[in-house]
Amino acid sequence: MGFLDLTRRSLIGTLGALAAGPRVLFAGGAAHARDHLLDAEWLATAGVQGGFAPVVLSPDREATTVGAATQRLHWVEPSPDGRTAVAVARRPGTTAVLFDRRAGTVLASFEPGEGRVFSGHGRFIDGGRRFLAVEIARADGQGVVTRRVVEAGFAVEAEWASAGIGPHDMLPAGGALVVANGGIEPHTPEALGAEIAGSGIARLDPATGAVRTTATLSEDLASLSLRHLTSGADGFTVVAAQDLLADGVARPLLYAVEEEGLRAFDAPDEAWRGLRTYVGSVALDASGTYVAAASPRGNRVALWRRDGRYIGSLPLVDGCGLAPTREAGQFLATSGLGETVLIGTDGAEVGVIARRSGGPRYDNHAVLVG
Repeated sequence: MGFLDLTRRSLIGTLGALAAGPRVLFAGGAAHARDHLLDAEWLATAGVQGGFAPVVLSPDREATTVGAATQRLHWVEPSPDGRTAVAVARRPGTTAVLFDRRAGTVLASFEPGEGRVFSGHGRFIDGGRRFLAVEIARADGQGVVTRRVVEAGFAVEAEWASAGIGPHDMLPAGGALVVANGGIEPHTPEALGAEIAGSGIARLDPATGAVRTTATLSEDLASLSLRHLTSGADGFTVVAAQDLLADGVARPLLYAVEEEGLRAFDAPDEAWRGLRTYVGSVALDASGTYVAAASPRGNRVALWRRDGRYIGSLPLVDGCGLAPTREAGQFLATSGLGETVLIGTDGAEVGVIARRSGGPRYDNHAVLVG
């Protein structure tokens, strides 16, 4: 394939009671409805107006922000209803925000359980009728997965232990609920002087929360915090890591989650070192053949085949958000400098297909809407 550029780089009340005055933490809510519907291809979050907001990206990557607030928003999960989405905060933020991704309006917000914070991630299940959220106890870092009923105002109907501390991401895959328990989070006060993250992958029964299997890394990889997940339609799942240590050792930062444990992806030592101990986002392409990982610390996006073979990387300053496009071998990448880039691979090389600047300060994640 040819490339244009190969060189540069709890809801307040129920949903039925929203009109009676929901708790809206964002400016620009439902009272300021737009005069047209937005054509949402991807969703993201970004820093805007001294705060944070969900962002709707059109097919040509034009960005429209939805309100603004002081809380940091991390992941955005589109609902299968084709209209709404939930943006989940992570520390220092505490709130999840429900918004209309077509009208560009904030609807309401909901909170984690008492004494807990959201980890920044959540997923719709059961055709959008329920929502799973990952939460962390403030006191001891223990993880909890909550299952919430959307039509009951995101009320919690069940909760389970995540089988680890410091959970970050979670998704349904291969008939299980896969949770990345990150342990100690790198680049936090708790991480100062720490050399063992205590991370692991738990596979839970999606109906009861019972632990099916757990997997951890070997002793020489104990400094890695397992954090972000992506999966394909066939259940193939990849987890990305961040390293507590910056000692120059080229530890793999990408692993396939398999029944028997975790399989490291392959790359030259200089490629792992180029990610500077940190992968902030990971995605599978539309075909499930290729995996992309973004490092805002390393200022690059790297690509692999799903079997773990390294393809190459491209520079992207402060690039972190990643999502597939609808085309095989293509990804959308976003940066904290307001840039969106379409990246493509034919399995042999990596290139830039198109880029657009002038957007908001994109945060960690982007997602393709259904």
